Amino acid sequence: MLDHLTYTAPEPKVIQGAKQDWELVIGLEVHAQVASNAKLFSGASTGFGAEPNSHVAFVDAAMPGMLPVINEFCVAQAVKTGLGLNAAINLFSAFDRKNYFYPDLPQGYQISQLYHPIVGEGEVIVDMAPGVARRVRIERIHLEQDAGKSIHDMDPNMSFVDLNRTGVALMEIVSRPDIRGPEEAAAYVAKLRQIMRYLGTCDGNMQNGNLRADVNVSICAPGAYERYQETGDFSHLGTRCEIKNMNSLRFIQAAIEYEARRQIAIVEDGGKVVQETRLYDPDRGETRSMRSKEEAHDYRYFPDPDLLPLEIEQGWVDEIAAVMPELPDEKKARFVTGLGLSEYDAGVLTAEVENADYFEKVAAGRDGKQAANWVINELFGRLNKEGLTVETSPVSAEQLGGVIDLIAGGAISGKIAKDLFEILWTEGGDPAQIVEARGMKQVTDLGAIEKAVDEIIAANPAQVEKARANPKLAGWFVGQVLKATGGKANPAAVNELVARKLGQ
Repeated sequence: MLDHLTYTAPEPKVIQGAKQDWELVIGLEVHAQVASNAKLFSGASTGFGAEPNSHVAFVDAAMPGMLPVINEFCVAQAVKTGLGLNAAINLFSAFDRKNYFYPDLPQGYQISQLYHPIVGEGEVIVDMAPGVARRVRIERIHLEQDAGKSIHDMDPNMSFVDLNRTGVALMEIVSRPDIRGPEEAAAYVAKLRQIMRYLGTCDGNMQNGNLRADVNVSICAPGAYERYQETGDFSHLGTRCEIKNMNSLRFIQAAIEYEARRQIAIVEDGGKVVQETRLYDPDRGETRSMRSKEEAHDYRYFPDPDLLPLEIEQGWVDEIAAVMPELPDEKKARFVTGLGLSEYDAGVLTAEVENADYFEKVAAGRDGKQAANWVINELFGRLNKEGLTVETSPVSAEQLGGVIDLIAGGAISGKIAKDLFEILWTEGGDPAQIVEARGMKQVTDLGAIEKAVDEIIAANPAQVEKARANPKLAGWFVGQVLKATGGKANPAAVNELVARKLGQ
């Protein structure tokens, strides 16, 4: 993280109950699919959307005698993620068996890391507004294998099982209960997604289930959270409930809001919140009970006898650290300090790694603010309207940079540049060649511009008197001259000549 950044922590979310005010305490367990071609313990493909049960190795299907073999690349991806979250990397870690029985878990257990995770404590700075951010502590990141998928809606009498996801590598990122509101929770998940996409360790695709969160929600009276922080005693906080498998930032916020109000109603009616696992129903906008909350002993964890402890060398970690890409906070700070962008614009441009890469190509060797204006206002505006991304943009970074070069060189005005952008969007081509071939260069001949100015002034004596009385009305003449010249007259020259002719 960037030590030089200073910020104020946002106020906690306060919900007004029937009897008193309540505050929220939220912790998240984010499951991020490791970006890798093969699974954690087999060479089967991790590709999405394949025919059911077509990406399944013998070890994934739990065939007798099949032994897991660790995928070194997945370990490296977990280490890189830990470094990106400013976390401690544990040179010694080990895998455990988490035992439970479900049709989409052929082994009858999940290989995970309970006692010795690969990554220890870290932190994430979650920006909520300029100068306002929440520091969320990371407790641990551990590697584990995903389960398969049970499908219940294909037949009224049977369920089907697809094992394609079985054995896919997951990083479970466990936060401390530092988050104090629904918006913060969504922003935290978004920040994790952003960092991992910059690192290339998870593609962050929530629709495909490649990033999903279990959200732990509890309520407490104002002041209780501060006592918990002082003492580390969780008894100051309310009983938490876990909302499983959230794969939408909007639904995360809605689920937290509903769950908090549900718990407040129970407590204010004299009842007790039961610790349990719940599911969110987006159609009804409510959470419902899934099962009572299990403790670690319910899963009968024990060290996996088929896998040796994982011992890595500091030198290997240092090699990974040496080739880490620039992270979003660092890039944002560079855009602000190096290119003179506002914090807001820098935030927009760094939100997605592809957007930041596109902007950097446009801005290379050019005025950063002008490049940002064109990318954000013209390009992003049009992309949003058309439902496209920078990756599918009809206008390349090189083409947009060419437009800015033509403006900077005085060949075209800002108005002509917008017309040129439209041509590039619909037809493509080289900006300079289009301007030359279509006669789009702006008129810089002062004699020709002065002639146009004189004609407009001579034809509008009444407007001249008004403009002399109110200098702000001179803009009308500028507009008329630009219109008369097809927008090709140099705007600066027109402004100067109009002002002089009107005696301003």
